[in-house]
Amino acid sequence: MKTIIPSAIGLKEISNFITSSVVPRPIAFVSTVNANGQANLSPFSFFNAFSSDPPILIFSAAKSALSGKQKDTYHNVKAIPECVIHIANFAMVEQLSVTSGLYPSDVNEFGKGGFTEEKSLMVKAPRIKEAPIAFECKVNQVIELGDKGGSGNLIVCEILCIHVDENLLDEKGNVIAENLDPIARLGYNNYVRFTKDDIFETPKPLKAYGVGVDAIPQWIKDENVLTGNELGKLASIAEIPNKEDIQEDAELVELISDYKSQSINEIKRLLENNKIREAWLVLLNLNK
Repeated sequence: MKTIIPSAIGLKEISNFITSSVVPRPIAFVSTVNANGQANLSPFSFFNAFSSDPPILIFSAAKSALSGKQKDTYHNVKAIPECVIHIANFAMVEQLSVTSGLYPSDVNEFGKGGFTEEKSLMVKAPRIKEAPIAFECKVNQVIELGDKGGSGNLIVCEILCIHVDENLLDEKGNVIAENLDPIARLGYNNYVRFTKDDIFETPKPLKAYGVGVDAIPQWIKDENVLTGNELGKLASIAEIPNKEDIQEDAELVELISDYKSQSINEIKRLLENNKIREAWLVLLNLNK
């Protein structure tokens, strides 16, 4: 295992390492206006959601590592503490990339990216008509993390209003990720696109906590035949079933083999299909 001390390497090296290892990063596509009403549009990949009540989004508009200058977005939110944060999707990734250019402050990136300005309801900055989701926000705070090139400025935004394409929503009003077709940043010039095939589900212990890996029989852990993820799935169950329950599942009884290796493969198959209780019953049958 290699050890890296950030202060011992250069700014470019640590920046490249952080942005290529902390991935994927969602992108805040932010519109602001300056004191004269001039619109600005810029993407930021140091971004995420941090609170539901109040609803808070935070992105970082870092100083340029090359020039040491603050970005127009920073100056704009200091003058007019409002913005619109858009969630970008694959349909606009190339246009988004164009707006990241180092244009002069008097240039409107809406035009450079080919986006349509639409009047916001509660803030002065216009929103992108083509964006699938837009959050109109007031800026509660700007936290400056340093005074050197590459230093971040955390822009704490409270959501005032949300605009969303209804085609993205399920019957409960939640966003369907594959319909959104979002993009995220990796390191260097790389992006990633999330499609339906990339999405997987894993049990989450919201109402009851799991029994834990320490509750799994030691012999199966000593075998080293189950991966960390497979052990984690077994550990997520709220209550270990009774060995006698296996007789209630005729299909499971038929599947379980007398041969240990085949039964372990069956445990793996069941876990892959999130049939955690059934996997436990096979394991308990082996642990006679």
